[in-house]
Amino acid sequence: MPEPLVAVTRGDCIESVHRGHIVVTDESGVILFRLGDPSFNLCLRSCAKPLQALPVIATGAADRYRLTPAELAVMCGSLNGQDFQVAAVRSILEKIGAGEGHLKCGIHQPSHRQTAQRLKEAGSAATPLHNNCAGKHAAMLTLCAHHGWPFDEYISMKHPVQHLVRNAIASLTGVSAPEIGMGIDGCGVPVFFLPLAGLARAYARLASAADPHVVRLMNAALSHPEMIAGDERVCTDIMRTLKKKVFAKTGAEGGYALSLMEKGWGVAIKIEDGSNRALSPVVIETLSHLGMVTGDELMRLQPYHRIPLYNHRREIVGEISARFSLAC
Repeated sequence: MPEPLVAVTRGDCIESVHRGHIVVTDESGVILFRLGDPSFNLCLRSCAKPLQALPVIATGAADRYRLTPAELAVMCGSLNGQDFQVAAVRSILEKIGAGEGHLKCGIHQPSHRQTAQRLKEAGSAATPLHNNCAGKHAAMLTLCAHHGWPFDEYISMKHPVQHLVRNAIASLTGVSAPEIGMGIDGCGVPVFFLPLAGLARAYARLASAADPHVVRLMNAALSHPEMIAGDERVCTDIMRTLKKKVFAKTGAEGGYALSLMEKGWGVAIKIEDGSNRALSPVVIETLSHLGMVTGDELMRLQPYHRIPLYNHRREIVGEISARFSLAC
C-alpha cells in the first residue's frame, strides 16, 4: 500500500494527504530503504532521459559528432526552453545534419515564464526547440544519423532507435526488455513501465564509476545542471546546491529519481496520485533523511521543502510539507 508522504495543512488541521512510494537501492538492486511498495509499476516518463541518452556515448556517436558536455547534458534534461538550452539543441542538430523540422516532439510554450513572455512580446512563435523533450529527441536523431537509420518515424516503436533505447533501459534497470511495459509519452516517443526498484537500480548504476560511458555522461550532466531543467526548477537547484554529490531528475505524474554519487545509491519516488505539488517536499525530505543535505543546504532548498499556501489576499494560510521517515 502507498504510504502517507505529504500533508497539506490549513491552519492547524490537515486538509489533504498525498501518498506514495520511495525506494533506495545499490547498483546490484539490494533495497537499502523503502516506504510503500518497491514493486509498484511506475511509468518512467522523463526519468528515463539519461538512460535513453547513454547510447549516444556508448555507440561512439558522441565522439563522431564531437558533442560537448553541455550538449550531452541537454539530452538528459526536461528543458525550460531557455535560450541557452535551445542553442545547445540547435547545435546538436547542425552537427548531425538535421534541422528543427526533424524534431517530432511537438510544440508548446517555454516552461520558463520569462522566456515565454519575451517570445510573446517579440511576436515570435514557439518551435519544437522549445519543447521540454527537445534534447531527448535530438539524442535519438543523433543515434539515427550515426547508424544511418532514417529520421522519418524515429518515434515509432518499430524504429531501430527505439529498440536500441529499450535495450539500454533493460540493461540499466535489470528488467528484461519483454517485461518492460510500453506506452506513448507526451512528446510522442515510446515510454516505459517497470517496477520502482528497477528505476532506483538504474540510477544507482548512474552513480557507479565502473562504466566509462556512464562516468562521461554523469560528468557532463553534473557539470551543467542548467541543462537538466533550468532556472527556478527543483532539479537544477538541487544540483547547484549539492554540487556534484547528486544527480536529480524529474519525471511526470509524481515520478522522480536521484543518483547519490558518493554513496553509489539510486532513489526512485512515486507520488501515487501524480501530484506535482507533493513531489518537491518529498524529494528534499528524502535527501535530508539520507544525510545528503546540511543545515545551510537545507535552508537554500527551503522553498521546495515546506511550501506555503496563500489565499487570494496573499496571506499564508497553510503549507505543503513532507511527513515520513525512511525505513531499512
